[in-house]
Amino acid sequence: MTAVILAAGRSTRLYPLTAALPKCLLNVGPDTILDRIVCSVLSADVDSIVLVSGFQHTVLEEHVRRTWPSAPVVFVHNADFASTNNAASLLCARDYAIWEDMLLLDSDIVFDDALLQKLLDAPIPSCCIVRTAGLISGEDVKVATDNDKRILQIGKDVPLHKAAGESIGIQRLSPAATQVLFQTLQRRIVDERRVNEFYEASFQEMICAGIPYYAVDAGELHCIEIDTADDLAEAQKIFYPYNRR
Repeated sequence: MTAVILAAGRSTRLYPLTAALPKCLLNVGPDTILDRIVCSVLSADVDSIVLVSGFQHTVLEEHVRRTWPSAPVVFVHNADFASTNNAASLLCARDYAIWEDMLLLDSDIVFDDALLQKLLDAPIPSCCIVRTAGLISGEDVKVATDNDKRILQIGKDVPLHKAAGESIGIQRLSPAATQVLFQTLQRRIVDERRVNEFYEASFQEMICAGIPYYAVDAGELHCIEIDTADDLAEAQKIFYPYNRR
């Protein structure tokens, strides 16, 4: 299994904290956000980690080499990070993940370790963690599902009244789903030049093509996406007691 971690964005909403530092290198307690993710992924016994960088990529890569010198990490740089979005960053990982079971994680998610294991233990090959507890906003990436939790729609444009919850940015895909996803990304990003869209647009096309894709409820496990200083403060409050070092 290959884990792809997307860490290319500039994160202007967290300025000045991210003026010269990738968001994922901000600390929650004693650990950076990225270190928490890498620790969780390594405990899942993946074969390799593909880290897609962009803004301040040398700072990010040096941190990983220094902190995780023996980790099986491949660095891929999205040189166009300033003019593209996370779909283009994901496409950069294609050559390293297209034939594999793939874990896909955004690098700005702080979550309980048990959440990743819950995804891996799910008896379905392609699925994502969905937060159903708490408020769901119009800006969240939402999912609509059928009664069996199969995802029918995914994206920010899913109406709130249809939303089963928020897709938090932790996904698992089978080799077949991974191939369809990358083929879709290739067409949309390269051929059709939709360079500024989110990867959920390609996930939606994959779903419409008939690839089974299911929601795994986070339940009471903690997870939070870090977009603002308020998010970071909330994560510090929730996760600081979970110090693992």
